[in-house]
Amino acid sequence: MKKAGEKNGDHYVIRGGIPLVGEVDIGGAKNAALAIVAASIMTDETVTIENMPDVRDTNVMLEAMQGIGVTIKRLDRHTVKINGSMVKNVIVDTINIRKIRASYYLLGALLGKYKNAEVPLPGGCDIGSRPIDQHAKGFRALGAEVTIEGGIVNVKASSQHLHGAHIYMDVVSVGATINVMMAASLAEGKTIIENAAKEPHVVDVANFLNSMGANIKGAGTDVIRISGVEKLHACTYSVIPDQIEAGTFMFAAAVTKGDVLIKNVIPKHLESITAKLIEIGCEVQEFDDAVRVVASKRLKSTQIKTLPYPGYPTDMQPQAGVALALSGGVSTITESIFENRFRYVDELVRMGAQIRVEGNTAIIEGVEGFKGAHISAPDLRAGAALVIAGLAAEGITVIDNIYFIQRGYEDFDAKLRHLGAQIDEAEDERDIKKFKFKVVS
Repeated sequence: MKKAGEKNGDHYVIRGGIPLVGEVDIGGAKNAALAIVAASIMTDETVTIENMPDVRDTNVMLEAMQGIGVTIKRLDRHTVKINGSMVKNVIVDTINIRKIRASYYLLGALLGKYKNAEVPLPGGCDIGSRPIDQHAKGFRALGAEVTIEGGIVNVKASSQHLHGAHIYMDVVSVGATINVMMAASLAEGKTIIENAAKEPHVVDVANFLNSMGANIKGAGTDVIRISGVEKLHACTYSVIPDQIEAGTFMFAAAVTKGDVLIKNVIPKHLESITAKLIEIGCEVQEFDDAVRVVASKRLKSTQIKTLPYPGYPTDMQPQAGVALALSGGVSTITESIFENRFRYVDELVRMGAQIRVEGNTAIIEGVEGFKGAHISAPDLRAGAALVIAGLAAEGITVIDNIYFIQRGYEDFDAKLRHLGAQIDEAEDERDIKKFKFKVVS
């Protein structure tokens, strides 16, 4: 059996049917940390980042940055010092960096500081197309030339400097908002981004840049105003709590009929998730930096449509799908962000769910319970949702491809075990057959 913190298995093995009870601490937000790590190289001084999640995506980003000369020093598992004064080139291209979506944040960071960057097109989970047209539009407005060739995006200031601009985003894009915000921080003059994304991690990145001396106002609204500065400086900054990790544990409590206190969160960031949990029959108590979710009876049906923040987040759609598949009545989920978000449905059907997908809408007829099955995680958030399904199912569930889950959840199985779940990692089929869980009456 692995030691706590190790991640060497390919499968999760779960004995379900046990209510989750207890407390869980939420880590730093992966989506914020990835952009903050990239932005940290925009100064020649040393930046200290605290509450850094120790997950595969952030580690891949740090390794890629080391590859271009950035100095990375880990003080502990969740604290890292970064110094970008020795960057030797602006070409970032490794096998691993091509596998994560947030690789594109290095475009805005390097363009802002060095006026040039080459980074692979974004990878990550296959949940739908990830166009970078709004990124390119913003960079061009700031005075950069943008070309894409052989899967590589090249951005270069056409006159050795960037200038402020008035940019209207045709669609709300978190990545484009952050990328343009980073580049504009070191551009000459003022930049206005209209129809900007309002997600908590957009605000966190803006706060981080301001801590380094940037002049950004309006983050969290749909109009962001940036006055360019000549250079940025050192700072110490703590990443916000992970809204999606918190929401995942909230739904885990709901589907297992549990009672869980989720600590180290910002309840304001969870309002759309909390509202849906209350709608389907959960009790949710809010505290200053914690929420408690109690589910004592069968859940009720509802309707969900994913929307940009402050709407219901697309990253929480699969977790809600699991809950609604166990709810009384008929529910619908409409996915308006990513077209491939329903790839988990086939796996849930193997467990006994009754779901059909029509276009971008899933029609869900609630069932009394799931049966354990051998299933596979198709992507990060769907994988976490299938773990939740396994926790609620009767019997044993085996989940393959758990590296997807480890991209964005730190010590997921260990945290669940702390709440009473019977879950562990297995390396292969032989290892799976060896697992013996104690019988819980």
